Amino acid sequence: MNSQERHEARYQRRKAKRQEKIKKLNEQYGNFDEIFSLDNMVDAFYQCKKSVSWKESTQKYEKNLLKNVYNSQQDVYNGISVSRGFHYFDLRERGKERHIRSVHISERVVQKAVNRSCLLPILSRSLIYDNGASLKGKGVDFANRKLVEHLCQFYRHHGRDGYILLIDFSKYFDNIEHQPIFDDLSRKILDERIINITKQFVVPFGEKSLGLGSETSQILAINYPNYIDHYIKEKLRIHGYGRYMDDSYLIHESKEYLEYCLEEIIKLCEEVGIKVNRNKTQIVKLTHQFTFLKTKYNITENGKIIKRVSRCAVTRMRRKMKKFVKFYDAGLMSLQDIEQSYQSYRGYLGKKDSYNTLKSIDKLYHDLFMPRKI
Repeated sequence: MNSQERHEARYQRRKAKRQEKIKKLNEQYGNFDEIFSLDNMVDAFYQCKKSVSWKESTQKYEKNLLKNVYNSQQDVYNGISVSRGFHYFDLRERGKERHIRSVHISERVVQKAVNRSCLLPILSRSLIYDNGASLKGKGVDFANRKLVEHLCQFYRHHGRDGYILLIDFSKYFDNIEHQPIFDDLSRKILDERIINITKQFVVPFGEKSLGLGSETSQILAINYPNYIDHYIKEKLRIHGYGRYMDDSYLIHESKEYLEYCLEEIIKLCEEVGIKVNRNKTQIVKLTHQFTFLKTKYNITENGKIIKRVSRCAVTRMRRKMKKFVKFYDAGLMSLQDIEQSYQSYRGYLGKKDSYNTLKSIDKLYHDLFMPRKI
């Protein structure tokens, strides 16, 4: 057996192992009848109900819960589309205007059943650990902790003699193409009926893009650049790499190598329609301050990592609290709602090295609302 034959034999063995893993995962999580059983769909409704039980559409659906769940189940089995269109609204999050296309409660129940019982457990198995978005036990705090961990590990070996490449994807959800999603699902999910149901959740958004307001969009968007994550970790050999949805970072001692990595990443992104925002993508020396996920980072000479909240986030909160005064005086908000929002933001500030900022926000809150509590 020559070297080429040995290489082919190893490839076939690895391929067979991957197929066996996929088969076992589908046996555990890809049972169509279990996913769309009445019990599972009723449980899915109660998961969907959390935080939105006040909505009229949710209350109407629950009033005839078993009948509505049964009708959705029959639509699924008969191949009838469960899509009921979108509810459109806009919101401003972290200074950005976001256009939300929320799905009807009947479709959300079906989505929850598929996502919780099949898509999430199967797709999440191949994600890198340092992918911190929208998964149980992860989130913004997890992504920030991983960045601090990577910075500490780098400092132990190289000190501050290195660079960080910060990458931002431009209009990430809007530029996601559907065909790569369907191709990936075909490789990982064996039951064609589950793939067809998932396509029903994706196709209504248009020729491309995934809409905010759909749980399926979140899961698929996390998984979409997964092969790029693995390329960075395994081919480019960047240990200090992490991603939170459309924001990511790479840490390395060589600026030239990070420039090479950026060009390779851009090539991979172009293959699937992801656009890298050149204006926000930058390489920063670790002796300088940089910002990731609205948090400013500084590394001192002795290796201490200082995290401060960004100025724009503080400005937004101060403006919001002044608006709360008008809402309270107009009877649109209670002091309890205002206190809850304030304590939530205060807890966020408490995780940063922003003592003076915290005192300033406390003073503003007491000046605005303590007279109204008397």
